[in-house]
Amino acid sequence: MLPYFRSQFGNPSSFHAIGRQAAHAVEESRTHIAAAIGSLPDEVYFTSGATESNNMVLLGLADRPADRKKIVLSSIEHKSVLEPCMRLAERGFDVVQIPVTSAGVVDLRAAERIIDTSTLLVSVHGANNEIGTLQPIRSIADLAHSRGALLHCDASQMLGKVPVSVEDLAVDFASFSAHKVYGPKGMGLLYMRRGVSQSVIEPLFLGGGQQDEVRPGTLNVPGIVGLGEACRIAMSSLEEEMSRIRRLRDILEDRLVDSNADVMFAAAGAANIPGTLSVCFTGVPADALIAHAQYVCVGTGSACTSGALSPSHVHLACGFSREIARCFIRISLGRYTTEEEVVFAASALSQSARAIKRFEPAKVRAAVLGGGRDEGR
Repeated sequence: MLPYFRSQFGNPSSFHAIGRQAAHAVEESRTHIAAAIGSLPDEVYFTSGATESNNMVLLGLADRPADRKKIVLSSIEHKSVLEPCMRLAERGFDVVQIPVTSAGVVDLRAAERIIDTSTLLVSVHGANNEIGTLQPIRSIADLAHSRGALLHCDASQMLGKVPVSVEDLAVDFASFSAHKVYGPKGMGLLYMRRGVSQSVIEPLFLGGGQQDEVRPGTLNVPGIVGLGEACRIAMSSLEEEMSRIRRLRDILEDRLVDSNADVMFAAAGAANIPGTLSVCFTGVPADALIAHAQYVCVGTGSACTSGALSPSHVHLACGFSREIARCFIRISLGRYTTEEEVVFAASALSQSARAIKRFEPAKVRAAVLGGGRDEGR
């Protein structure tokens, strides 16, 4: 990326020599990206990330006149899908959520009942960002298409972690973020099946002719180059990395189970991306655990309001109680994670969980039973 920050900073929309040089870099990156997601190069549209891509599809689609007024999504979608759908509901669309099983997988029988001939769009992510479950996208796409609906997939959690082919998945739209594949933050893309974009999507931005006017504006050449190179690197060792990270995940799970720290796992038994593990230390609120285990960087997948942890909508949708849902943390393993770090993390988290239970029972009990205000209650 550095040359495109320092010296080769031509505008790829310009026809002079420096502009053509930048345009060539963009097209070379587009080729790497298309190979990584199994698309044609001209089906790739650059955005600032999956959040923008999701909004482009959901809000852009709704701005087109249409007889169909139903939007269908899963109950465990990312907020960048959930919140635009809330906006569509305010505009008069019938927004319906498909429930998931206790393992966090879309219930296909329910999907068959919900997706009908009034459905405009179905949006289901390829892999959940909190519990890592892989969804049956091809089956949902076939169902949607049989009812005349379009299928959008937020596939940002899949890129570089599992093989992705938008053609095999039969999706009409797919969203991706560069940073999920070790590319630059603030960069992403939207896959749109050839022939769909101009006829279906109303641009959210106006004022330029770039990218078929679907997403106008001067292209972020360094970001595009970074995304293309990240895709090239990821695809060069995907199978090897999947195997390595799966082995580390197995070690982590075994160590946590053997720690006598009273753990449970979300999405147990479901197909998942290798590096995402959702674990609950029973009776230990996630925010307390994260604060205590200061040398381990893990997340919650939840929001905090006024100092009180709000239960994740994903864990609630899987059937966990609010008390249990507050105790789940998300552990992410990646390209630079080592076995030594996994062993250390299992030990540190288990020791912290036991310490919290031993020394702060009243505080833990108050948090678990709902001390404080839940977001959105």
